Amino acid sequence: MNLDLNGQHVLITGGSKGIGLACAQGFVREGARVSLLARNREALDAARETLLALRPDSVASTMPVDLRQPEAAADAVSAIEAANGPIHVLVNSAGAAQRTPYPELSADKWRAAMDAKYFTYIHVIDPLIKRMGQRGTGAIVNVVGAGGKVASPIHLAGGAANAALMLASVGLANAYAKHGVRVNVVNPGATLTERLSEGMAADARLRGVSPDQALEEATARQPLGRIATPEEIADAVLFLASARASYISGAVLAMDGALMPIVV
Repeated sequence: MNLDLNGQHVLITGGSKGIGLACAQGFVREGARVSLLARNREALDAARETLLALRPDSVASTMPVDLRQPEAAADAVSAIEAANGPIHVLVNSAGAAQRTPYPELSADKWRAAMDAKYFTYIHVIDPLIKRMGQRGTGAIVNVVGAGGKVASPIHLAGGAANAALMLASVGLANAYAKHGVRVNVVNPGATLTERLSEGMAADARLRGVSPDQALEEATARQPLGRIATPEEIADAVLFLASARASYISGAVLAMDGALMPIVV
């Protein structure tokens, strides 16, 4: 299927690794130009080289930025558009609240979870969705962990941030539909990234088992018999960002391999 993404300018937060980098690679293969935001310059440089190897003109900008800071996020959006033209698609995959077993939670950790996940997305969405609305076109896809739907004793603070982000996403989809902007959410379950290792370590501490045993048990619980790859999540993100999904907005797409058989 031709996704009609050729020539589109795509901004990806958290684009230096994991699901964000897999999304960047997918967009580049479809002919889009990508700009990447992440905190670590070295990781961004490595991602840039990976993408340029796929297509020499694939990267518009790479910029290290702490998206927990609203002014820094807004300045990054302005600088990228000034240098490379309007952003047609925003994919948010930055930030991850630290997985913390519930006995270790504190007020600071609850607040840190909102800063790490919720505000890293909102600080980019807020300035950019207004620009998209003024232009009358745009697509936003937020990658938000499934922990926002089902409470986990090792991810209560992060799950709360995810739940808030899903509500903000569907609310913005409704508000900006008349302005030509679509907003959707992809809800990955367990995915083979560095964040999975962190989650397994937290689960292991809570249950008094080894991280390897925690991972083995998590894999065994998957109805499909395996854990998702970042590329599988990226495929759904690309579709939702494309013209092929032109009447999909305000959707929250579960991608947990049928682990949670619920109707929402």
